[in-house]
Amino acid sequence: MPAAMTARADALLSQPLPIGRGGLVLPNRIWLPAMVTWRGTEDGFVTDSVREVYRAYAAGGAGMLVLEAMGVRDVASGPLLRIGHERFVPGLRALVDEIRAAMPYRQLVVPQIIDFLKIATRKPTRAFIEAAVKRGQIAEEALAVSDADFERDLRAWLPDERLRRDFLHGYRQTVMDLGMDEIRRIPGWFAAAARNARAAGFDGVELHFAHAYTMASFLSCTNIRQDEYGGSLENRLRLPREVVASVREEVGAAFLVGCRYLGSEDILGEDGRLGGNTLEDARAIGVALGRAGLDFLSISRGGKFDDARQPDVGHAAYPYTGHSGHACIPRTKSDPPGGSVYLADGIRRAVREAGLSIPVVTAGKIYRFEQAEEILRQERADVIGMARALLADPDLPRKWLSGRDADVTECVFCPFCEREDQHHRVVTCTLWPRAPGGKTHVLPPRWTP
Repeated sequence: MPAAMTARADALLSQPLPIGRGGLVLPNRIWLPAMVTWRGTEDGFVTDSVREVYRAYAAGGAGMLVLEAMGVRDVASGPLLRIGHERFVPGLRALVDEIRAAMPYRQLVVPQIIDFLKIATRKPTRAFIEAAVKRGQIAEEALAVSDADFERDLRAWLPDERLRRDFLHGYRQTVMDLGMDEIRRIPGWFAAAARNARAAGFDGVELHFAHAYTMASFLSCTNIRQDEYGGSLENRLRLPREVVASVREEVGAAFLVGCRYLGSEDILGEDGRLGGNTLEDARAIGVALGRAGLDFLSISRGGKFDDARQPDVGHAAYPYTGHSGHACIPRTKSDPPGGSVYLADGIRRAVREAGLSIPVVTAGKIYRFEQAEEILRQERADVIGMARALLADPDLPRKWLSGRDADVTECVFCPFCEREDQHHRVVTCTLWPRAPGGKTHVLPPRWTP
């Protein structure tokens, strides 16, 4: 550890942690979770802007850098990085090289790899009617009805609950829509993405099994498929286990393979009660995934489509706008710090009782050294994940580990970065300095002790 970081050499946050079966070691217990940056090209390639932000995170000194979720399917997904085809490997390899060159010591770097289902924007009433008539979903007489009358008699025109949801919120594919052929291709997509990650020089991969996306939707008790991939917990675990097995077979035992998944879904129902998976479900899932061969479990919370706010016409539903979204992303100073730590704590206890020693990562409004250190001291988690705290100040790890807390630019938990993500704009922080002209925020200069 550099001399400038010896002030807190005895802190638990400063301690190295072996991880995986390939001899890898986290140099400290600070973890950068995946955050969307919207800095890639429209066809998923690395840009100078992507390189800039990850060089800054690397220089900041977090023990693990998890790069933003990269799609495993070779399909258009806007300015999100992709990894589902070999053509992305050269750019990712160059990115990894630049990240490593910026590191003050040997940190680890992995991409989060994700599969997501189709989603469309909410259509104007007339456009929805015309399309539904053309598909034979509603009677042709609807074309003669005014938009206002259609909306007023919505249940009469759309007795099917699914069609009403598509009208009110925009079309969204669910796991119940998938055929067996597509389901059986998913493990191969993840395996190919992991192979590309290894070819690019990453230390491993984090499988995205959280929030509103494909794998989390299979794991959820809201998955009511009537076949071997839904219903009981054992059936809901089938596809995640198949993904883990396919990835492990592709990359071998030494390559780091972990996942991020939900400790609780926190879906607020129309009746005012919370639904979705609970901590008890998550404890069983954690044990099952650990036994399937994962090297770490990173715990998140909420972020579901099920209770998302109705989008405006022309916009798609955003899974972080409802109650479950607020549970995932606390948006105010008044939200309790560390409000999701109990989930990691409960899951860690379950996996330890099952004889598993894999690290468990916690996150969720952790932004002060004493707070993070206390979580480790109480053995409620093994590693501390901080997203917005590191977005606000990428140099936070070096500052903390050298005892320079007063130099930290502390996150104020405003909604600025989340709002930028929701509108698919390059994610920055309102605490960063302004660019010349004052219209945009730019990364702060690297901190010098």
